[in-house]
Amino acid sequence: MDFSYSEEQEAVRELAGRIFSERVTHERLKDIETAAQDEGPIDRDLWHELAEAGLLGIALGEDVGGSGLDFVAACLVIEAAGRTAAYVPVVETMIYGAAPIAQFGTDEQKATWLPGVSSGRTILTAALAELAGDLILPGGTAPITTATVGADGTWVLSGTKACVPAAYVAQSLLVPATLIGADGTHGGVGVFIVDADADGVTLTRQTTTTGRPEAIVELSAVSLAADRQIGGPGADGAAIVTFMTELGITALCVLEAGACAAALELTAEYTKTRVQFEKPIATFQAVGQRAADAYVDTEAIRLTAWQAASRLSAGLPAASEVAVAKYWAAEGGQRVVHAAAHLHGGVGVDRDYPLHRYFLLTRQIELTLGGANESLRRLGRILVAEPV
Repeated sequence: MDFSYSEEQEAVRELAGRIFSERVTHERLKDIETAAQDEGPIDRDLWHELAEAGLLGIALGEDVGGSGLDFVAACLVIEAAGRTAAYVPVVETMIYGAAPIAQFGTDEQKATWLPGVSSGRTILTAALAELAGDLILPGGTAPITTATVGADGTWVLSGTKACVPAAYVAQSLLVPATLIGADGTHGGVGVFIVDADADGVTLTRQTTTTGRPEAIVELSAVSLAADRQIGGPGADGAAIVTFMTELGITALCVLEAGACAAALELTAEYTKTRVQFEKPIATFQAVGQRAADAYVDTEAIRLTAWQAASRLSAGLPAASEVAVAKYWAAEGGQRVVHAAAHLHGGVGVDRDYPLHRYFLLTRQIELTLGGANESLRRLGRILVAEPV
């Protein structure tokens, strides 16, 4: 697999890296956290700067204000966000929301929502997980949420979604639902664009330890016009959900690769300058071994994430690569940030020091769209289904 960047991708990497590194400082993040309201911390100035630089629409067509590049280019922006633990919904908007509309949406849907993403006016997200009683379920291609069609072609959505990221700042949500015909028969799955302030939509805050709140989204007989179904009547909703899930998981793995790289850099710098027994602790064998293990995990996270991203960008099957990448991001990511915290000693848990953000972000990524065990089960199902 060739992981070298094209000239355009390299330019995106350099531009995104410069903007994030210059704008997202520890002091700025502290100010944003202090000023955060119920919607959670969000850096709207950075969001608009990314839009002005053309980075939010980097993978969208030029006809909607984008640059016409690919998924790899979008992931380069996401990796830079992970390296700085920035408070901007790049995964939610660029991947969960805009990518499925760009790939499967009608011309009218693309013209309605994608220019706003490119310009920074529109924030999107997706409601993939389901709430069934006290259980949070992955959702997938058989959601509990239903969409019942009326005689006039309109839809009525009912159900409860959970762990919806950026729901309090998004204008619209992509919602998978099981289709129910006028006669009560089930007809597959569809994905719908639902306005966050539509009648019948209720958001309940789910507070997370990361400081990045998610929401329970209750849909109580939400009425939608026929043109809110992505791809229109007859669209392959299962394919859209699979597309959203694979790209979303991969984007999270790339975000984690950036977070782990930054945590490792902080650790390397700290252990070189922290002196004990008149020697930098980096020279101690146990410290060096722990840091080396964290480096190996970080490289595994990076390589598996970019392998999945490269295959998806090329339109190749990548289900097993996505499962492997998520396993490493979940399992290896936890080892990296725990090693970083331990090697920092008490400084590692000090909220006046930047390391804690990578620790918390890693935890949220681990639990989003399936953890390590679920990734192994997914990979096992793929292997069992392969012909001998």
